[in-house]
Amino acid sequence: MDNHIDIIQGIHPGKFIARELRKKNITQRKLAEQTDISYQTINAIIAGKRNLTTEQSLRIAAVMGYEEAFIALLQTYYDIKKVREKELDTLYKGAPHIRKSLFWDVDFDTINWGKYKKAVVKRVLQRGSKYEIEEIIRFYNLSIDELQKFQPKDTREHKLSENNEE
Repeated sequence: MDNHIDIIQGIHPGKFIARELRKKNITQRKLAEQTDISYQTINAIIAGKRNLTTEQSLRIAAVMGYEEAFIALLQTYYDIKKVREKELDTLYKGAPHIRKSLFWDVDFDTINWGKYKKAVVKRVLQRGSKYEIEEIIRFYNLSIDELQKFQPKDTREHKLSENNEE
């Protein structure tokens, strides 16, 4: 079961439970009855709107046939992921001074600049101007060597070489 946890750690246990219920053709109501947990609580857990208590995870694990601590471990790994995301969110204050239109597909004002650092740098390298690349270097305090790790092969290499020359 440990290998299974390594694969799915960080997801909300409700998603895992929902998938398992579908596979076993069990309804949320049936699970609620079998675990003596209210249907509303089961529904909120599966929707990811509520975390599991240890008692609830033990009941669900028993009914679903899992090792005693399996569901509780999923919850713990999920909690750890959320704490790490919060830490990354506070790592970089504010937003870099780049065009919001570079990130047309997300709400620019809510981007977690720490969590999505790799994606942000790649996007700016692919679509940003020379100024925006310089701003990302400043914002993330990147060296040219570090920046090249994000650089897609054979894409806009001239921009990096231009930055080196100036």
